[in-house]
Amino acid sequence: MRNILLILLLCGPCMESLLAQGAAPDPFSGEAALGYLATSGNTDSTNVNAALGLLWARGNWNHEVDWSAVAATSANETTAEAYSTKYESRRTVGARGYVFTSLDWRENRFSAFDRQLSESIGYGRRFIDRERHVLNAEVGSGARQAKLVDGSEENEAILRFATDYSLIFSEMTGFSHDLIVESGSSNTSIESIAALRARLVGNLALVFSYRIKRNSDVPADIEDTDTFTSVALEYAF
Repeated sequence: MRNILLILLLCGPCMESLLAQGAAPDPFSGEAALGYLATSGNTDSTNVNAALGLLWARGNWNHEVDWSAVAATSANETTAEAYSTKYESRRTVGARGYVFTSLDWRENRFSAFDRQLSESIGYGRRFIDRERHVLNAEVGSGARQAKLVDGSEENEAILRFATDYSLIFSEMTGFSHDLIVESGSSNTSIESIAALRARLVGNLALVFSYRIKRNSDVPADIEDTDTFTSVALEYAF
């Protein structure tokens, strides 16, 4: 009995180490961000922005969902309200290539388009794959359905081009930029999102972001470009 106990005591740490090495990494990760700004006095206004990103990665497959919302009021009147949800699935092909499927839904009360929905498939490639910066680019085709502010609808085939770039300055700061271009016979939409992150403590970071959304074909009394600037706290998990 003593020999058995001695063997168990000696093998226990070894078994624990082997189990830890064999444990698969968690395929799930994400980040949640929330920003709020309020002013009072001569002008009463509030601005709220929120975002949620989820990533599931295992083997050759990546599934990513991003959701965002922006709202603003001034003098008790709504001046901005926009929502977006994006989903992309990627399967690795070779060392740096991948095929993808993308769904993109957008709604904006103060844009030329009340609602836009696009679906596309295509091929992408990682052109830069280094420790501190990564660049992916992809091209594909699909379809887009849109409802304009005047009540009319557009349904058309589209070509899609997108890039995503990330750069790590240090352990505390980083930069990212996403670009999506969808072009059809009736309209070409361009969306650019740049973000600068500064880690505060642990998984909590301060994020400064600037987003531009442009549509080439809009009614005469509607601006063709919308911009959103935000400051938010982001928690990574």
